[in-house]
Amino acid sequence: MNTGERHPDVIGLLRAASLLASESAATGNDFTPDDVWDDLVHDRWEAVLSLLEECAGSPDLPAAFWEGLARAAEQSWLPRSAAWCHWRAAEARNGSVRAELRLRPAGEARRRTPLAGQGVLRPMWDIGNRAPDGAPAWNIAGLWVEGMPFLAPGGRAVVRLVPLTPAQWAHVAPGARILMHEDASVAGEAVVLEVRAPAGA
Repeated sequence: MNTGERHPDVIGLLRAASLLASESAATGNDFTPDDVWDDLVHDRWEAVLSLLEECAGSPDLPAAFWEGLARAAEQSWLPRSAAWCHWRAAEARNGSVRAELRLRPAGEARRRTPLAGQGVLRPMWDIGNRAPDGAPAWNIAGLWVEGMPFLAPGGRAVVRLVPLTPAQWAHVAPGARILMHEDASVAGEAVVLEVRAPAGA
């Protein structure tokens, strides 16, 4: 997209988002808000969006930061970036769990096709909670596969989970083994790597 086709709100949204990217949010590339402003001044708006998305390493950026970037990405016709920023906004609101997931092979579970990796699926998880009768009480969390558009049956990947009801996941800690369900059968097994509370919690 060229400059003349850009939606007039994009720069304003990126400028507002850049104000939230503090020095402490710099990643391994060590970019700062000054870098963001330099790109804005020189009209490198797509570079700005990419730089701000690299704040993925910071757990403390508020949902408003990611929602502003998501709107900018949508107005810039960058659907993958928009989906990622909406996902990060959900993580900021509800917290997140990173885990290494291995899907059961196609012959051992209901799933026969790869699952979409960009936050579309919201499977159930056995995280140790129990119903009043002692039966497992499964809990829902959205799923994003890191670095892969799809995960095939039998495949393994690091995933990010956003709990639908964060309080139900409060006891989950690194090292925990949790089970993914799409029906009564076990669809996959995961080992928790990291747990992040909602931003500002």
